[in-house]
Amino acid sequence: MSSDDNGPLYTGDPAEFMHHTELPDTAISRSVDRILDVIGSVTSWLWIACMAVILTSVIARYVFGQGSIMLEEIQWHIYGMAWLIGLSYTMISDSHVRVDVLHERFSLRTQTWIELLGLLLLLLPFLVIVLLDAVPYFVASYEVNERALAPDGLPARWALKFFLPLAIVLLMLAAVSRLLKCTALLFGKPSPIRVTKSDG
Repeated sequence: MSSDDNGPLYTGDPAEFMHHTELPDTAISRSVDRILDVIGSVTSWLWIACMAVILTSVIARYVFGQGSIMLEEIQWHIYGMAWLIGLSYTMISDSHVRVDVLHERFSLRTQTWIELLGLLLLLLPFLVIVLLDAVPYFVASYEVNERALAPDGLPARWALKFFLPLAIVLLMLAAVSRLLKCTALLFGKPSPIRVTKSDG
């Protein structure tokens, strides 16, 4: 990796990266990643809320003998929201599970080609199909003001269903960010951004 007065500069040689996940940033991908990182960081607090609801529900049931359908529904509503929004965060941070005995044996360029084709031919088309179903699914629920069937259940069931299309859109943004990093490494377009000491 070459450098100048402004810091090291990506030269276009894939060998500069030690791991297939260390793809070069672009101006667009870095902006998208920052937005998704903030959303993911804020959403991560939902797990604390989920644990608090679970503990409250357990104590109420086994200590005071008072079960609550509402608490149980709040629990899985929070869990569902955190899990769905967390998908895009795991994509940009590359912290999702990878199970592949062959991928790590390939060169970085081959790995990047596989990821590029996987994003273009598998992930993005799948997300578009899911989004086309998820939006009417949410809209139909909102229009009838869907609520839980249980007497003590939550009133706005549509609010949880809103997070499905939202999560898909965020995941699509994360996939496009990853796609731009792949094309930056393979083709130099969009141009990889300069790495400076302040970037970490």
